[in-house]
Amino acid sequence: MIDLSTKYMGFKLETPLVASSSPLCKDVVNIRKMTDAGIGAVVLHSLFEEQIDAEQAHLDRMLDSGVEHGEAQSYFPDMTQYNIGPDAYLEHIRKLKRAIGVPVIASLNGVSLGGWLRYAKLMEQAGADGIELNLYDLPSDSELPGAIVEQRYCDIVSEVRSQLRIPLAVKIGPYFSSIPDMARRLDEAGADALVLFNRFYQPDFDLEALRVVPALTLSTPNELLLRLHWAAILFGNIRADMAITGGVHSAEDIVKCMLAGGRVAMTTSALLEHGVGYAKKLLADLSEWLEKHEYQSVRQMQGSMSARKVSDPSAFERANYMKVLGSYTLSAH
Repeated sequence: MIDLSTKYMGFKLETPLVASSSPLCKDVVNIRKMTDAGIGAVVLHSLFEEQIDAEQAHLDRMLDSGVEHGEAQSYFPDMTQYNIGPDAYLEHIRKLKRAIGVPVIASLNGVSLGGWLRYAKLMEQAGADGIELNLYDLPSDSELPGAIVEQRYCDIVSEVRSQLRIPLAVKIGPYFSSIPDMARRLDEAGADALVLFNRFYQPDFDLEALRVVPALTLSTPNELLLRLHWAAILFGNIRADMAITGGVHSAEDIVKCMLAGGRVAMTTSALLEHGVGYAKKLLADLSEWLEKHEYQSVRQMQGSMSARKVSDPSAFERANYMKVLGSYTLSAH
């Protein structure tokens, strides 16, 4: 019997396939279908600090406008019933904890230190098994040094870690001058896991209307290569577990994530494209691959093709640069 179990953020998961943060995770029925198909854990859709700030600002405007009217008390909201901020999100966590048996990891996408601390604690109180901090920031100030941005990330992780009892994952992008250094610093700040990598969504230009428009495309397997590269380099050099997300579409992709050193492989685009039940096929194909290649368990392969384990670690470094460029063959045309 092939053992698909793995450990991630201190949890023993039945499988290494995790549903990453997406709109699919807003629906309890969808999540039940995922867990029935074998998903090992679920990361909820993100709670954005801006959403809470906007709701709070709306409430403040209501309260401020009230003092200008003689009958203000008649339309003041009942503060014991009024749902502001993350209430709906927190209730979603509570419902899921009653409905499913796999770890529920809340996702928090914030921009200020106070916001991270407040909402992270509320998520823990609601019953979340863990929290994933989504460090999605786009510094645009040319006078803001990168070192300050990086230190702000580390400070956020350190402060949130100090306030929580549950495990903490940190989802980062690949755009740091030194990913190994940043990974080490986040590890030392208290991250129990690093999620590699965030996808930075780029706007497009509407040439007819001459306006900037949002553009969302699903991931492709090609995106996985960047994640595998850095996971293989980081494996064994940090204490934190690693999750690989972005480009996981097949059982072979899951295998590659494990070989590089990932504890789990996260997917969303494949489930959006094929339906949440596709997870069952992915795991069946994973078991078949392991059996065919004479592996007894997922844990047996984790990190076995990392930079520390392969015979030629230069494959992950500059020494491989010329070899890669020289490997391309021009077509007859």
